Amino acid sequence: MKVKAIFNRDGGTFRTTDMEAYGRKVEEAFRAAGHEIEIALVGADAMQHALETACRRGDLDAIVAGGGDGTISAAAGVAWKKGMPLGVIPAGTMNLFARSLKLPLDIWKVPEVLANGRIIDGDIGSADGRAFVHQFSMGLHARLVRYRQSYSFASRLGKIGASTRAAIGVIFNPPDFEIEFDADGHRELRHVSAISVSNNHFGHSTLMYADDVTSGHLGFYTAPPLSPAGVAKLALDILRGRFRASPLITEMSALAVDLHFPKVDRKINCVIDGELLPIGKRDVALRVHPGELKLLVGADVPAA
Repeated sequence: MKVKAIFNRDGGTFRTTDMEAYGRKVEEAFRAAGHEIEIALVGADAMQHALETACRRGDLDAIVAGGGDGTISAAAGVAWKKGMPLGVIPAGTMNLFARSLKLPLDIWKVPEVLANGRIIDGDIGSADGRAFVHQFSMGLHARLVRYRQSYSFASRLGKIGASTRAAIGVIFNPPDFEIEFDADGHRELRHVSAISVSNNHFGHSTLMYADDVTSGHLGFYTAPPLSPAGVAKLALDILRGRFRASPLITEMSALAVDLHFPKVDRKINCVIDGELLPIGKRDVALRVHPGELKLLVGADVPAA
């Protein structure tokens, strides 16, 4: 294959990595496997343009994106729309999609896995047409991210500390709002503290990421209005990898989920693959697109 690798130099792990040495490592791994590879190191503000430019080229067989979950989500959105196979190098804090793809989380080990890997047809989700590879969420998660962004941090450890402070703030001020939803024809009105719609179901004994990205459905999860004690219990369940088993979570599976917010009288936010975004209207359409995202994964990852 001929491959273009694009690395976000502002992505967590890359900020403290000798990127010249790392580039040599990537080149050696891909060339040893018989591939041609080009490497570009760009800033966060130039990633979107670099991804789109690469995906428009007619001489490439795949792209590899390196960075945090936000970078990988952006890369997946571009690759999906252009039909370009995507490989992932996890250089962020949580690296949730890389976990779903069963890739090594050590950036020095993953190049060899990708270079000797295979391309599968994976699923991707969308929220009003915007791609997501991990999840769309509202309520507790959106409030946590909003609180975290109000703190200053410049490192991975700093981000973890800011997240801890934000989580404490959310525990003592949990959201409570009303939604109407239609999940594959099942219509209901609920009061909730949290909504999560995932690209395939989260795993049973993991953090909140999918075990399989080829099952062709959305996971739809809600939590009822929670007290501070309830938020703390849910947080503990998540940290223990028992989100789906939590008695506070109601779970459904769907191909399409339409959300309506009947009592919106102020600005509301959502989180798409870790990025806090405003919702400017009362309706959101969530869809899964089975098999539409071509993914470069390890040789031992099964196809759909």
